[in-house]
Amino acid sequence: MKFLIAGFGSIGRRHLSNLLALGEKDILVYHTGHSTLPEAQLAGFQVETDLGAALAQRPDAVIVANPTALHLAVAIPAAEAGCHILMEKPVSDSLEGTAELSAALARGGGRLLVGFQFRFHPGLRKAAELLREGAIGRPVFARAHWGEYLPNWHPWEDYRQSYAARPELGGGVVRTLTHPFDYLRWLLGEAEVAGAQVGTLGDLGIPVEDTAEVSLRFAGGTLGSLHLNYVQQPASHTLEIIGTQGTLRWDNADGGLHCFRVSTAAWEHYPVPDGFERNSLFLDEMRHFIDLAGGRAEPVCSLDDGLRVQQLALDAFKYYSGRA
Repeated sequence: MKFLIAGFGSIGRRHLSNLLALGEKDILVYHTGHSTLPEAQLAGFQVETDLGAALAQRPDAVIVANPTALHLAVAIPAAEAGCHILMEKPVSDSLEGTAELSAALARGGGRLLVGFQFRFHPGLRKAAELLREGAIGRPVFARAHWGEYLPNWHPWEDYRQSYAARPELGGGVVRTLTHPFDYLRWLLGEAEVAGAQVGTLGDLGIPVEDTAEVSLRFAGGTLGSLHLNYVQQPASHTLEIIGTQGTLRWDNADGGLHCFRVSTAAWEHYPVPDGFERNSLFLDEMRHFIDLAGGRAEPVCSLDDGLRVQQLALDAFKYYSGRA
């Protein structure tokens, strides 16, 4: 199977390393030269600076790993060419052009996986299993919190020039830290934004929002709250789900899940497997994508899932732009 990696920043490099670790060797790279990282890792790989020339090599699968606002410019031609696509989250910086992507996939016959890698987290997967079993009764409230200091993300570059800090590339905390929108939908069902407070409140000197507090309502009646920020030190990424018969708590710091059951009046702990680390999520995601491209699996996070997350993020972002 031939892979094309479009974009060679930190996530593109991670996907290249993981493809190699999984035994894939037929890989080419579409690289425009805007990455702030050294290019020594590209030695030995075919590199194209023109997308048409890259797609002319007839890749079976394309990994869209360029900045958010540029995703569709790669994904639509790749879909027309019949490629299977792993698209980094979020799908784009708006919904404009996404119908064209869906139509191109239908014409080309490829399938698309949106790269919400937390779908592969063992702690969150255990949470999904316990919720299906009714371990905590009916969920009534959920709170997700993700705060992480933006300058620490990529120490090798000026954070103010990163995609996460630039509005024209789809930056801002709401559109960049979209993972909780996705895993909350996955765990609790369809959601809608019931309100949001969004603003640029830190001292980062960036022209995008750095803090958001979003109220959600889920189809089953569960209420939710999502907090996002670019300013918190130390970083914190947690989830709590309160049910009529217990509580689930997950902390990304150690990855484990805690479950309190009213029936036993005790906490249960479900640790991550031995050897688990952050890249395990991306490796499992890539294994799944290889199976999808080979016709052995259906996407665990489809384009429709990605578009629903996109809509939630845009609905929250309206409060920043004054269009709510």
